[in-house]
Amino acid sequence: MGSIRTLIHSPMLRRVSWHMKRIADKVDRHFFYSLLLGLVVILAVSSLTVWAAETERTLSDFGASFYWAVTTVLGQGDASYVSGPVGWAISWLLGLFGVTIVATMTGALVGFVIDFLIKEGQGMGAAGYTDHIVICGWNSTARDLITELSTDDYKSKLVLLTDHERNPADDSVYFVRGDTSNESDLRRAGIETALSAIVCPADGSKEADMASILTVLAIESIAPHVRTVVEVNNPEHVAHFRRANVDEVMVTSKLAAHLLARSALYPGLSELVSDIVSGGDGSELYRVQLPDDCAGRDVEEVSAMLRRVHGATLLGMSRNGNLKTNPAADFRFELGDNLIVIAESLGDLSPLENATAFSE
Repeated sequence: MGSIRTLIHSPMLRRVSWHMKRIADKVDRHFFYSLLLGLVVILAVSSLTVWAAETERTLSDFGASFYWAVTTVLGQGDASYVSGPVGWAISWLLGLFGVTIVATMTGALVGFVIDFLIKEGQGMGAAGYTDHIVICGWNSTARDLITELSTDDYKSKLVLLTDHERNPADDSVYFVRGDTSNESDLRRAGIETALSAIVCPADGSKEADMASILTVLAIESIAPHVRTVVEVNNPEHVAHFRRANVDEVMVTSKLAAHLLARSALYPGLSELVSDIVSGGDGSELYRVQLPDDCAGRDVEEVSAMLRRVHGATLLGMSRNGNLKTNPAADFRFELGDNLIVIAESLGDLSPLENATAFSE
């Protein structure tokens, strides 16, 4: 049962279904209804003719004649069923008609496969993913974050939505060509079933920030539950993004300025921060759920447990969306808190969800 459910919800099957629906919406249904009606009439007339000319004309004989006509059209009819000139003529006509039907079906199938491959290659398909990350827009930041999110620690599928003729990222990223603020294109990127969306401005201009705001508004109207993270060019535009209900704003120029200033005062900080926030070797930043049995414990107890059990260092915590960095020694944690830690890998922290940290 689980395998059937997995097959039904597989991204490839969802993509094929989307293309079939797209093609079906453009097909002249009246033509196919007429073709189907014509097929039924031809089978009925052929069955009646053979029934009248080749059988004893009983009701069971008519059923056998109709079955023979259908199987003959499909190329599997019994040639010995008819023995007279009328039956032979009907058999030849049905055989010729069957070849035409098979050729039509084969042509339609080949046409669908070709259309599917062409549309997918041009970014005109639909992602079909669930719990994935949608990257809206393309710039140097988008290129670098795709490299970061492609590491082994991050399991989410990536979808890139941008108005490029070809996929500017690597083949591991599903490419959707379109306007980042267009609802139809966002739906093709699977925004309704996405885990989060990252909006990157096309360039450093004011107009690029305005386009990003439109993208956030479009996402919020379609999927308000999706977490939105936006790169902003001008710090003065942050208030506009907040009014658009964006979840997180990253002003890269301001962040870089702070880091440069700190590095000038304290040598080596830039290398340390880069190592923490980037993938590869060394420790990285993670956000994990507080274990149930850590509730009511103070910072020293939880910090000691993290170091002892997971080799992680506590930096801060989040409660009800409010972040507290370097909490005081007498601070006590509550159920539902999140921890911000530095650790070698996420795998060492995964037992936190069900751990019994203080059972000993």
